[in-house]
Amino acid sequence: MTPVFADIAASALRAFHDSRLGAPTAAEAPHGEAPHVWHWIDVNHRCNRLLWDEEDLARRTSVAAAQIVANKRAIDTYNQQRNDAIERIDELLLARLEGVIVAADAWHNSETAGSIIDRLSILALKILHMDSAAQRAGVSAEQRAACRDRHRRLGLQRDELGGCFDTLLTQAAKGAAFWRVYRQFKKYNDPSLNPQP
Repeated sequence: MTPVFADIAASALRAFHDSRLGAPTAAEAPHGEAPHVWHWIDVNHRCNRLLWDEEDLARRTSVAAAQIVANKRAIDTYNQQRNDAIERIDELLLARLEGVIVAADAWHNSETAGSIIDRLSILALKILHMDSAAQRAGVSAEQRAACRDRHRRLGLQRDELGGCFDTLLTQAAKGAAFWRVYRQFKKYNDPSLNPQP
């Protein structure tokens, strides 16, 4: 990994995501001006964990509708914070490339580095939950085998995506690839854009 991104290789992200899976997920709001990319990687991962939990709760059929509404509102809030964190990650990583001259024939990566970090976070969650599903009491041997196979495939996907991430950063540091910050412009958290009262 190039020195400008030495601290943020896919292996470091994997270790960080896995280490945070058992940590508390306090629903605190992210700090708006934190200058360190790892702060925003942490915010992104925390939001993904909170989203996963809220989405599980929103699928319940044995609770009052008001509880599902509360889950949906929480999902919208965490999703906004998640997307804001992705944008901050991209801004901070791109700032590290300020002096790099991008070649005229450089590869324009359609997915941002921040979006790849987000996907790696989600894969860490999928791997954790698939492992739990494979170990759950009362499931058939066939279901255990299917979950173990899915767990293996998810691990392979994470390894391959991590390789793509490392390649993007290495090529970007040479000026041979680039990405842009893509703004999500989520409407549902902006009362001025929501068409419903």
